[in-house]
Amino acid sequence: MRISDDRYNHERACMELALRFLRHEARTQTIRAWTGLSDDRIRKLYRTYMNDTRRHLPRHRGKSPHQVAYFTRSARLQLESAVLASTLALLGVVPASSPAARPGLPPSPATSLPGLGRGEMLCRAFEAFRQFLPSAQISFEHAVFLATALARGDQLRLDGCSTCGSLIVTERFPLRAARCHHCAGSALLRS
Repeated sequence: MRISDDRYNHERACMELALRFLRHEARTQTIRAWTGLSDDRIRKLYRTYMNDTRRHLPRHRGKSPHQVAYFTRSARLQLESAVLASTLALLGVVPASSPAARPGLPPSPATSLPGLGRGEMLCRAFEAFRQFLPSAQISFEHAVFLATALARGDQLRLDGCSTCGSLIVTERFPLRAARCHHCAGSALLRS
């Protein structure tokens, strides 16, 4: 029996993705949803491979982020959300059109459910985002939430600024015209 046998490829890919998620400080429930590994297996992976790292990686407990208002809370988070969302869209994590944008069509499992391929793309997108904005406030867990919320399309969506057309993340049904932080700031200066 060789470790390169086809029957072990899927399991090895799950383990590699789980380790990558652990390095990004993902919660156990997030890792389980994206890899299909059991909670016990994830904890054992952490104890075996992550305790020996140079810096201790914390294990976050509790519920994963679930409030969409986080992404529009401040001008800085709006900018970071737009950069992350565009990275997610460019790398194929978020589909070009969300299921909610296509009324009458059921959401496809490929766009609404986590999986190994999309999980690897998510990690690549988050790593690219962190290289572009190293001091970003958005954590990996928030990136996972943003990606799934944009893919579902029921609470958040990608839109263009009503003034300049730049990409922004907005609520599904905003109360007023969506504007980027730059245009919103210049409108305040004019008044």
